[in-house]
Amino acid sequence: MADLHIRRDGRAGRITLTRASALNALNYEMCLALDGALRIWADDPQIALVMLDAQGERAFCAGGDIAEIYARGRAGDYGYARQFWADEYRMTARMAQYPKPIVSFLHGFVMGGGVGIGCHASHRVVGESARIAMPECGIGLVPDVGGSLLLARAPGALGAYLGLTGARMGPGDALRAGFADLFLPEAEWTEVKAGLAATGDVAILHRQDAPEGILAQSGALIERIFALPHLVDIAAALAAEPGEFAAQTLKSLRHNAPLAMACTLQMQRDLGRAGTIHAALAQEYRYTWRAMTQGDFLEGIRAAIIDRDRTPRWQHDSLSAVKQHEVAAMLAPLGAEELSFEDRGESEA
Repeated sequence: MADLHIRRDGRAGRITLTRASALNALNYEMCLALDGALRIWADDPQIALVMLDAQGERAFCAGGDIAEIYARGRAGDYGYARQFWADEYRMTARMAQYPKPIVSFLHGFVMGGGVGIGCHASHRVVGESARIAMPECGIGLVPDVGGSLLLARAPGALGAYLGLTGARMGPGDALRAGFADLFLPEAEWTEVKAGLAATGDVAILHRQDAPEGILAQSGALIERIFALPHLVDIAAALAAEPGEFAAQTLKSLRHNAPLAMACTLQMQRDLGRAGTIHAALAQEYRYTWRAMTQGDFLEGIRAAIIDRDRTPRWQHDSLSAVKQHEVAAMLAPLGAEELSFEDRGESEA
């Protein structure tokens, strides 16, 4: 298809996102085509590994293409988004449990849906231009496509900080947080990809020293504040903390959707470091299934993407206005609508 280049290259199955003019945003058709290729190659003895990369200098994948979801949601059609998310999450589970190595090459913006297709690979290569983030709380959603599991597994309270604020990680930060495995300068990628295709052997990948991350500089503050149990406690601690980092962090919390942040915090704590990809995706789907009817998703998209006024009118006007029963309602099981996985017989990652 036009937005993906799917081909065989030596011992490798290769998928390149080619929608550079849209920052390689992932639409439903791309999701289905990518998943279809993974299905075929899983049992192909000629394919030893899969490589995933993207065209354009600005982004590996800046997220999901949400314009269609917004248009249909505003018209009262919620089924399209729910089906998109269900199929996308199943693809995420397939990637996380894939029987062959998947090597993703992450450059530029890697956000939301880009994390879903790039950061559940078995070998995640990050370059110097990478800016990785889960900014969903800014549009009334929660970190999804398995992002809640990556955040729950991040060291200490780092996952809570990244999930609530949507802060961007450079390559050093991504390695520290567990969103990437090794750093390679982007100038070397063409040669490395050729080697992978020729040999089918991920052993040719060699770790190099990454540029120093910025989160380590504020690690003690993040650990002390974001380990607090409630949003209001975190905000109060930030307000009492001197310095630009605390001020900017508090500004992010005050801008993002209170209900989404409260659910994000609860989801990470429910999962814990022992959570599985299926548990994470099922929990995420409970929120996203309700996001347009009970959450702030449509308003978040309006403010950020449609009208671009950056002044969303959330249903809660403060962090303290969110009640625990509302969080529980957004994350409650869906009964007959619960997310199912086709390959339930496989062991969970």
